[in-house]
Amino acid sequence: MLAACAVVVIVTVLRHKRAPEDEDPSETPDVIEYMTMWIGVVYAIVLGLAIAGVWEARSSAQDHVQSEAQALHEISERVRVYPPDVRDKVRHDVNTYVSYVVHHEWRTMAHDERVTDRGAQLLQKVRQDVTDYQPKGDFEAQAYQPLLDQMTAADQARNARADSTGATMPPVVWWGLLTGAVVTIGMVFALQIRRTRRELVLAGLFSATIAFMLFLIWDFDAPYSRGIAVTAEPFMNLFSGVT
Repeated sequence: MLAACAVVVIVTVLRHKRAPEDEDPSETPDVIEYMTMWIGVVYAIVLGLAIAGVWEARSSAQDHVQSEAQALHEISERVRVYPPDVRDKVRHDVNTYVSYVVHHEWRTMAHDERVTDRGAQLLQKVRQDVTDYQPKGDFEAQAYQPLLDQMTAADQARNARADSTGATMPPVVWWGLLTGAVVTIGMVFALQIRRTRRELVLAGLFSATIAFMLFLIWDFDAPYSRGIAVTAEPFMNLFSGVT
Protein backbone atom coordinates (compact mmCIF):
# COMPACT_ATOMS: atom_id res chain seq x y z
CA MET A 1 0.00 0.00 0.00
CA LEU A 2 2.82 2.43 0.84
CA ALA A 3 4.58 1.52 -2.39
CA ALA A 4 1.43 2.20 -4.41
CA CYS A 5 1.01 5.59 -2.72
CA ALA A 6 4.67 6.45 -3.31
CA VAL A 7 4.52 5.60 -7.01
CA VAL A 8 1.38 7.66 -7.58
CA VAL A 9 2.70 10.64 -5.63
CA ILE A 10 6.11 10.59 -7.33
CA VAL A 11 4.64 10.29 -10.82
CA THR A 12 2.13 13.05 -10.10
CA VAL A 13 4.79 15.41 -8.73
CA LEU A 14 7.12 14.76 -11.67
CA ARG A 15 4.29 15.30 -14.11
CA HIS A 16 3.39 18.55 -12.39
CA LYS A 17 6.96 19.83 -12.65
CA ARG A 18 7.29 18.90 -16.33
CA ALA A 19 3.86 20.13 -17.41
CA PRO A 20 3.77 23.16 -19.76
CA GLU A 21 3.07 26.48 -18.09
CA ASP A 22 0.04 27.12 -20.28
CA GLU A 23 -1.62 23.76 -19.52
CA ASP A 24 -5.04 24.13 -17.92
CA PRO A 25 -6.00 21.11 -15.75
CA SER A 26 -9.63 22.22 -15.73
CA GLU A 27 -9.95 21.49 -19.44
CA THR A 28 -10.09 17.71 -19.10
CA PRO A 29 -12.37 16.33 -21.84
CA ASP A 30 -15.69 14.99 -20.61
CA VAL A 31 -15.13 11.67 -22.38
CA ILE A 32 -12.00 11.02 -20.26
CA GLU A 33 -13.97 11.62 -17.08
CA TYR A 34 -16.69 9.27 -18.32
CA MET A 35 -14.19 6.55 -19.27
CA THR A 36 -12.40 6.88 -15.92
CA MET A 37 -15.66 6.44 -14.04
CA TRP A 38 -16.70 3.49 -16.23
CA ILE A 39 -13.35 1.70 -15.86
CA GLY A 40 -13.39 2.28 -12.09
CA VAL A 41 -16.87 0.81 -11.70
CA VAL A 42 -16.07 -2.25 -13.82
CA TYR A 43 -12.82 -2.88 -11.96
CA ALA A 44 -14.57 -2.49 -8.60
CA ILE A 45 -17.05 -5.19 -9.64
CA VAL A 46 -14.21 -7.49 -10.70
CA LEU A 47 -12.41 -6.92 -7.39
CA GLY A 48 -15.59 -7.62 -5.46
CA LEU A 49 -16.19 -10.87 -7.31
CA ALA A 50 -12.58 -11.95 -6.78
CA ILE A 51 -12.70 -11.23 -3.04
CA ALA A 52 -16.03 -13.04 -2.72
CA GLY A 53 -14.60 -16.04 -4.57
CA VAL A 54 -11.48 -16.45 -2.44
CA TRP A 55 -13.43 -15.80 0.77
CA GLU A 56 -15.92 -18.52 -0.18
CA ALA A 57 -13.03 -20.88 -0.90
CA ARG A 58 -11.50 -20.12 2.50
CA SER A 59 -14.85 -20.68 4.25
CA SER A 60 -15.24 -24.00 2.44
CA ALA A 61 -11.74 -25.01 3.54
CA GLN A 62 -12.64 -24.22 7.16
CA ASP A 63 -15.83 -26.29 6.79
CA HIS A 64 -13.81 -29.25 5.49
CA VAL A 65 -11.59 -29.16 8.57
CA GLN A 66 -14.59 -28.89 10.88
CA SER A 67 -16.38 -31.78 9.15
CA GLU A 68 -13.33 -34.03 9.32
CA ALA A 69 -12.72 -33.30 12.99
CA GLN A 70 -16.40 -33.81 13.88
CA ALA A 71 -16.59 -37.11 12.02
CA LEU A 72 -13.49 -38.45 13.78
CA HIS A 73 -14.85 -37.28 17.11
CA GLU A 74 -18.10 -39.13 16.44
CA ILE A 75 -16.14 -42.29 15.67
CA SER A 76 -14.27 -42.01 18.99
CA GLU A 77 -17.52 -41.56 20.89
CA ARG A 78 -19.64 -44.16 19.11
CA VAL A 79 -17.15 -47.01 19.60
CA ARG A 80 -17.87 -46.99 23.33
CA VAL A 81 -20.41 -49.79 22.73
CA TYR A 82 -17.64 -52.05 21.43
CA PRO A 83 -15.46 -54.30 23.62
CA PRO A 84 -12.73 -52.41 25.50
CA ASP A 85 -9.86 -53.75 23.39
CA VAL A 86 -11.54 -52.76 20.11
CA ARG A 87 -12.70 -49.42 21.50
CA ASP A 88 -9.26 -48.51 22.82
CA LYS A 89 -7.57 -49.50 19.57
CA VAL A 90 -9.90 -47.35 17.46
CA ARG A 91 -9.54 -44.37 19.77
CA HIS A 92 -5.77 -44.75 19.86
CA ASP A 93 -5.53 -44.80 16.05
CA VAL A 94 -7.88 -41.83 15.75
CA ASN A 95 -5.80 -39.83 18.22
CA THR A 96 -2.61 -40.82 16.40
CA TYR A 97 -4.05 -39.59 13.11
CA VAL A 98 -5.29 -36.32 14.61
CA SER A 99 -1.97 -35.70 16.35
CA TYR A 100 -0.10 -36.27 13.10
CA VAL A 101 -2.40 -33.92 11.18
CA VAL A 102 -2.06 -31.13 13.75
CA HIS A 103 1.67 -31.37 14.40
CA HIS A 104 3.09 -32.55 11.06
CA GLU A 105 0.71 -32.54 8.13
CA TRP A 106 -0.44 -28.98 8.78
CA ARG A 107 3.10 -27.68 8.32
CA THR A 108 3.34 -29.55 5.02
CA MET A 109 0.06 -27.99 3.91
CA ALA A 110 1.32 -24.54 4.85
CA HIS A 111 4.72 -24.86 3.15
CA ASP A 112 4.09 -27.23 0.22
CA GLU A 113 0.30 -26.81 -0.25
CA ARG A 114 -0.39 -30.56 -0.16
CA VAL A 115 -1.32 -33.35 2.23
CA THR A 116 0.99 -36.25 3.03
CA ASP A 117 0.88 -39.94 2.23
CA ARG A 118 1.54 -40.73 5.89
CA GLY A 119 -1.70 -39.02 6.87
CA ALA A 120 -3.61 -41.10 4.32
CA GLN A 121 -2.04 -44.27 5.72
CA LEU A 122 -3.01 -43.39 9.30
CA LEU A 123 -6.60 -42.66 8.25
CA GLN A 124 -6.69 -45.95 6.34
CA LYS A 125 -5.67 -47.72 9.54
CA VAL A 126 -8.65 -46.15 11.32
CA ARG A 127 -10.89 -47.32 8.48
CA GLN A 128 -9.58 -50.86 8.84
CA ASP A 129 -10.23 -50.80 12.57
CA VAL A 130 -13.84 -49.77 11.98
CA THR A 131 -14.70 -51.94 8.99
CA ASP A 132 -12.90 -55.17 9.99
CA TYR A 133 -14.75 -55.59 13.29
CA GLN A 134 -17.71 -57.96 13.23
CA PRO A 135 -20.50 -56.90 15.62
CA LYS A 136 -21.37 -59.56 18.17
CA GLY A 137 -24.83 -58.36 19.13
CA ASP A 138 -27.78 -56.25 18.06
CA PHE A 139 -26.56 -53.23 20.00
CA GLU A 140 -23.15 -53.34 18.34
CA ALA A 141 -24.76 -53.99 14.95
CA GLN A 142 -26.89 -50.86 15.31
CA ALA A 143 -23.75 -48.79 15.91
CA TYR A 144 -21.79 -50.38 13.06
CA GLN A 145 -23.46 -48.63 10.10
CA PRO A 146 -23.34 -45.12 11.68
CA LEU A 147 -19.63 -45.69 12.30
CA LEU A 148 -19.14 -46.53 8.63
CA ASP A 149 -21.03 -43.38 7.67
CA GLN A 150 -18.82 -41.24 9.90
CA MET A 151 -15.73 -42.93 8.48
CA THR A 152 -16.91 -42.09 4.96
CA ALA A 153 -17.58 -38.50 6.02
CA ALA A 154 -14.07 -38.18 7.48
CA ASP A 155 -12.51 -39.60 4.31
CA GLN A 156 -14.52 -37.24 2.09
CA ALA A 157 -13.61 -34.25 4.26
CA ARG A 158 -9.91 -35.15 4.06
CA ASN A 159 -10.10 -35.42 0.26
CA ALA A 160 -11.84 -32.04 0.10
CA ARG A 161 -9.16 -30.58 2.39
CA ALA A 162 -6.49 -31.94 0.07
CA ASP A 163 -8.18 -30.36 -2.96
CA SER A 164 -8.35 -26.94 -1.28
CA THR A 165 -4.72 -26.67 -0.16
CA GLY A 166 -3.53 -24.87 -3.29
CA ALA A 167 -4.34 -21.49 -4.77
CA THR A 168 -7.87 -21.02 -6.07
CA MET A 169 -7.35 -18.08 -8.45
CA PRO A 170 -6.12 -19.04 -11.95
CA PRO A 171 -3.06 -17.14 -13.26
CA VAL A 172 -5.10 -15.53 -16.03
CA VAL A 173 -7.33 -13.92 -13.40
CA TRP A 174 -4.29 -12.51 -11.62
CA TRP A 175 -3.05 -11.02 -14.88
CA GLY A 176 -6.45 -9.43 -15.34
CA LEU A 177 -6.50 -8.03 -11.80
CA LEU A 178 -3.00 -6.56 -12.03
CA THR A 179 -3.56 -5.14 -15.51
CA GLY A 180 -6.87 -3.66 -14.40
CA ALA A 181 -5.16 -2.03 -11.41
CA VAL A 182 -2.55 -0.41 -13.65
CA VAL A 183 -5.18 0.82 -16.11
CA THR A 184 -7.47 2.12 -13.35
CA ILE A 185 -4.71 4.01 -11.56
CA GLY A 186 -3.33 5.20 -14.89
CA MET A 187 -6.66 6.79 -15.76
CA VAL A 188 -6.23 9.01 -12.69
CA PHE A 189 -3.32 10.72 -14.43
CA ALA A 190 -5.53 11.28 -17.48
CA LEU A 191 -7.66 13.51 -15.25
CA GLN A 192 -4.56 15.66 -14.64
CA ILE A 193 -4.56 15.19 -10.87
CA ARG A 194 -1.88 17.72 -9.95
CA ARG A 195 -3.66 20.90 -8.87
CA THR A 196 -4.04 20.65 -5.08
CA ARG A 197 -2.65 18.69 -2.18
CA ARG A 198 -6.13 17.31 -1.52
CA GLU A 199 -6.26 15.74 -4.98
CA LEU A 200 -2.81 14.28 -4.45
CA VAL A 201 -3.88 12.69 -1.15
CA LEU A 202 -7.04 11.27 -2.70
CA ALA A 203 -5.08 9.78 -5.60
CA GLY A 204 -2.67 8.14 -3.14
CA LEU A 205 -5.49 6.73 -1.02
CA PHE A 206 -7.22 5.44 -4.14
CA SER A 207 -4.14 3.52 -5.24
CA ALA A 208 -3.53 2.25 -1.70
CA THR A 209 -7.08 0.91 -1.53
CA ILE A 210 -6.60 -1.06 -4.72
CA ALA A 211 -3.28 -2.42 -3.40
CA PHE A 212 -5.00 -3.47 -0.17
CA MET A 213 -7.77 -5.28 -2.06
CA LEU A 214 -5.22 -7.15 -4.16
CA PHE A 215 -3.36 -8.11 -0.99
CA LEU A 216 -6.57 -9.49 0.54
CA ILE A 217 -7.23 -11.57 -2.56
CA TRP A 218 -3.67 -12.92 -2.49
CA ASP A 219 -3.86 -13.67 1.24
CA PHE A 220 -7.17 -15.56 1.01
CA ASP A 221 -6.16 -17.32 -2.21
CA ALA A 222 -4.28 -20.14 -0.41
CA PRO A 223 -6.51 -21.02 2.60
CA TYR A 224 -3.91 -22.95 4.61
CA SER A 225 -0.60 -21.26 3.91
CA ARG A 226 -0.79 -17.47 4.24
CA GLY A 227 -1.49 -14.77 6.82
CA ILE A 228 -5.20 -15.24 7.57
CA ALA A 229 -5.02 -19.01 7.20
CA VAL A 230 -7.37 -21.79 8.20
CA THR A 231 -6.13 -23.38 11.42
CA ALA A 232 -6.38 -26.82 12.99
CA GLU A 233 -8.44 -25.43 15.86
CA PRO A 234 -11.43 -27.79 15.27
CA PHE A 235 -9.14 -30.78 15.83
CA MET A 236 -7.66 -29.27 18.98
CA ASN A 237 -11.09 -28.35 20.36
CA LEU A 238 -12.53 -31.84 19.91
CA PHE A 239 -9.33 -33.74 20.77
CA SER A 240 -7.83 -31.86 23.68
CA GLY A 241 -5.07 -34.42 24.12
CA VAL A 242 -3.30 -33.41 20.90
CA THR A 243 -2.55 -29.88 22.13
